[in-house]
Amino acid sequence: MITIPGVSPIFMWIGFLLLIIIFLVIDLGVFNKKKHEVSIKEALIWTAVWFSLAMIFNFFLYLEFGTEQALNFLGGYLLEKSLSVDNLFVIFLIFASFKIEKKYQHEILFWGIVGAIVLRGLLIVLGSALVTKFEWVFYIFGILLVYSAIQMVTKKDEEFDPHESFIVKWIHKIVHVSRNHEKGKFFVRHNGKIAVTMLFVTLIVVEFTDVVFAFDSIPATFGITTDPFIVFTSNIFAILGLRALYFVIAKIHDRFHYLNYGIALILVFIGLKMLLKDFVHIPITISLLVVVLMLATSIIVSLIFPQAKIKTLKKKRKVTHKKK
Repeated sequence: MITIPGVSPIFMWIGFLLLIIIFLVIDLGVFNKKKHEVSIKEALIWTAVWFSLAMIFNFFLYLEFGTEQALNFLGGYLLEKSLSVDNLFVIFLIFASFKIEKKYQHEILFWGIVGAIVLRGLLIVLGSALVTKFEWVFYIFGILLVYSAIQMVTKKDEEFDPHESFIVKWIHKIVHVSRNHEKGKFFVRHNGKIAVTMLFVTLIVVEFTDVVFAFDSIPATFGITTDPFIVFTSNIFAILGLRALYFVIAKIHDRFHYLNYGIALILVFIGLKMLLKDFVHIPITISLLVVVLMLATSIIVSLIFPQAKIKTLKKKRKVTHKKK
């Protein structure tokens, strides 16, 4: 693991966590203290702010540890950010299914990210211990990523109903659930007993989906670098900006219909890189270039061939076929 000369690794981790806590307190406690619907302009500004903070940290890594570690961070950051876009689509469906008002969505996402920092930290520590002690874990990660990519492009679109998920049913079994949002509260009192609101249930479902997606994104980042500090910091900076990015995606989520294919190709590339690591060494510069190229290509193709245009062409082909 990278270390600053004369500084204990523990203080590096504590310092980074304190930095993140300060960012989160300023975010929710100062700029977003009042519950409100986040506008597209506000979302774009915060997206730029979080990206700028990540790049400042990346520049610090460059000055302190050199080009390779800075590129490792950038690769992990872009990889996690791109893989998380799919997660944002699912969160969009969760909010729609639970009928969560837009003014409450920001707070749910905030606490969802706090939980994600803790859970991902634990997963990264576990993953780091595994890859250090058992080298064959890389092959398991590689197979998992290729399998996930295949599932991503072959799965059929199904009606998403989180109410039918086992996590929601489990919550109903152990606590009383209030069907009201209770003015944005997570917990309320009913007949002298504490009950959770649908906002809290939604938060738990969001946390659960993040854990599921983390089983793809964290192994993929280990395909870029095995340094736990770089893996953790790149993951955390990527998810810090997701809350703002969500409100951008919510407005334009139907425009990037080929993005899944780009993400799937990235997963295949990283998976194969892990599986072939004993035979082929791929420099971080090539890995970073591949990730950026595949992302950019899928976005550009989505814009050139809009989904509405594709549906229109399909309808015309069906009409022509019937005439024949």
